Amino acid sequence: MTVPQFSRPGAIDLSALRKPAGTPAQAAGGTPPGGSGAAGRYSFDVTSEQSLRSDVVERSLSVVVLVSFWSQEVPASTEINAVLSRIADDSDGRFLFARVDVGAQPGLAEALGIPQVPLVVAALRGQLAPLIQEPLPEPEMRALVEQILQAAAANGVTGRAEPMGPAAEQPVGETEPAEPESRFPEAEQALLSGDLDVAVAGYEEALKTSPGDPEAQLGLGQAKLLRRTQGVDPSTARAAAAQQPADLDAQTLAADLDLLGGNVEDAFGRLIDFVRRVGGDDKEAARTHLIELFGVVGDADPRVLKARQQLASALF
Repeated sequence: MTVPQFSRPGAIDLSALRKPAGTPAQAAGGTPPGGSGAAGRYSFDVTSEQSLRSDVVERSLSVVVLVSFWSQEVPASTEINAVLSRIADDSDGRFLFARVDVGAQPGLAEALGIPQVPLVVAALRGQLAPLIQEPLPEPEMRALVEQILQAAAANGVTGRAEPMGPAAEQPVGETEPAEPESRFPEAEQALLSGDLDVAVAGYEEALKTSPGDPEAQLGLGQAKLLRRTQGVDPSTARAAAAQQPADLDAQTLAADLDLLGGNVEDAFGRLIDFVRRVGGDDKEAARTHLIELFGVVGDADPRVLKARQQLASALF
């Protein structure tokens, strides 16, 4: 399995936030023996490659995800889990906290090249960056998380997550259906690894043989969105859009960044307003771009349904 590397062009730079390795400090709060030390509303376990893709990589396009690689044999890792779970609950959806038990999931740890336990990485816009390698006092951990969230917001990642942990689980007796395996594994792996040209080509080929396939359409939309925004400085792009309200490229790029940051309605509204203001080829290009963004969000999403009505009004 191939996943996003810890550093590649376009990744958000979190190196200044990392804590150097040293004598481990005791994290505040105890950890229940024999468990992950985390059972919060915004905490969950990664138990498969599919879960890594859907719950971590894809969610990180709009919300920060912190991922802890831990083991019951390493008490320091469960201490970290306990603290981050509490911080996630207190943050009320500003970030999600994922756990990977390296003992139960050795294949994931090996595929990711995890050098040690404990290790916490930050997932942002599909990128992974190592962050914490030792327990810290809880006040320091909270301050570090706040810095991460501020850095994410500066790069357009400002979404809020819905609860995923025990408080949001289904009633006893009901089971979550297993997520289906991808039918386009090569394209999916290219998307996860950040090889976006290969991912786009793979999904385009899939649509030739399976026209209209929803999985291939979604994957293609995600891959194109990430490719268009790869290496883009959000502040510069948004400033250009503000200064050039009639420029097609500036407005579509800003809309892409809005969507990546979880500001779905802002992305749609920007392009709908642009369609109202311009005519000719630019009007059609903006409409086509907006339709593509609808596909990334999902046609059944209420925000998409509302935006489609607004687009129809803007066109006619």
